[in-house]
Amino acid sequence: MRILHKGRQSEKSLFFKYYKWVLWFSFTLYFLTSFFITNKPLPLSKTRVSGSKSSLASRVLFESVNKTRHKSKPKNPAAFKDLKIFVYELPSEYNEDWLSNKRCSNHLFASEVAIHRALMNTYDLRTFDPYEADFFFVPVYVSCNFSTVNGFPAIGHARSLISSAIQLISSNYPFWNRTQGSDHIFVASHDYGACFHAMEDRAIDDGIPDFMKNSIILQTFGVNYKHPCQDVEHVVIPPYIPPESVRNTLEKAPLTGKRDIMVFFRGKMEVHPKNVSGKFYGKKVRTEIWRRYNGDRRFYLQRQRFAGYQSEIVRSVFCLCPLGWAPWSPRLVESVALGCVPVIIADGIQLPFPSAVKWSEISLTVAERDVGKLGRILEHVAKTNLSTIQKNLWDPAVSKALLFNDHMQEGDATWQVLGSLYKKLDRSYKRSRVSSQ
Repeated sequence: MRILHKGRQSEKSLFFKYYKWVLWFSFTLYFLTSFFITNKPLPLSKTRVSGSKSSLASRVLFESVNKTRHKSKPKNPAAFKDLKIFVYELPSEYNEDWLSNKRCSNHLFASEVAIHRALMNTYDLRTFDPYEADFFFVPVYVSCNFSTVNGFPAIGHARSLISSAIQLISSNYPFWNRTQGSDHIFVASHDYGACFHAMEDRAIDDGIPDFMKNSIILQTFGVNYKHPCQDVEHVVIPPYIPPESVRNTLEKAPLTGKRDIMVFFRGKMEVHPKNVSGKFYGKKVRTEIWRRYNGDRRFYLQRQRFAGYQSEIVRSVFCLCPLGWAPWSPRLVESVALGCVPVIIADGIQLPFPSAVKWSEISLTVAERDVGKLGRILEHVAKTNLSTIQKNLWDPAVSKALLFNDHMQEGDATWQVLGSLYKKLDRSYKRSRVSSQ
């Protein structure tokens, strides 16, 4: 009996060892399979196009993808649920090559670079499988062709460059053709958005290119009336201000520190028009500001450039944000980020992210025709509700909503963009297919 009992025990022990080994192997196989299914990028053979630059771009993307797998992945924000965005891999002449000039990623139009970087680093929202994507991001940098004459971005090449990119993706992927680009996203961070011209009359004459009219445009230009340059599905975004420049300024002068300048503006204020058309810059509003308030002790007005002008903003109570060629201005973001009350002088302007930034509670709006009353208006505010406005303005969430980061943060400008896109999921081909089944 003892011998029989020992035999049964050895059989039982052998069975459990075999069972544990099978269980361990099954779990290992399951986790490895899950990893490769959920993290696999498209095979490079599917994304390559002819030419050495394309091969280089493919290698760069492949290497960056494999590096990011080893980093901890931020969770897909609950606010966006299962939103998925596919970022096209384009040859480097469409984006990366332009970064050889450091200004490309730091100037006021650089949101096209910042949004691309943030999406590349937002691992749970970004998908490597285009068939599960809601939207398709087309990363073309068109603002980095700086003029050798005046240093300003020259965007005459924008239409042909974007057209070339569309030709490339429509020839190598089926996704553009099935919707005519209605679920594709572009950034147009220029004066008049996808009209691609700094002068309004020329921008209107040129209009938005036909090949972009079905797509979603992330653009800095926005007005609250009908305009040909926003006659497209769009999201109004803030101009780009490097977040590190804001942090560096606030380290030297805190947000709630002494503000010894009552009204501040530094920028172009023409006495006589200096352009070929004979038009005054900014509809003559800036010229009027200079003529009326130059010499007024309440106003600190400067026409020359100064690299350290943020140190002046952080010392100021009110910062004038008049229109230039277009209604919007980078001063809007800098003023908010540095705690200076923005005084917006641009009739009909549409401001970015109104659900996150309560503009009426943190800024003042003065009609262009009322520039002559600026002194009285600001004196009245200073004596009445200035402290309330500043309290609202100095809420950290307000400035955060207007700043782009390379790695998206909850509540920042990229987060706000994604929130706006989430409201446009009716344009998602994938969703429409599911709902029709």
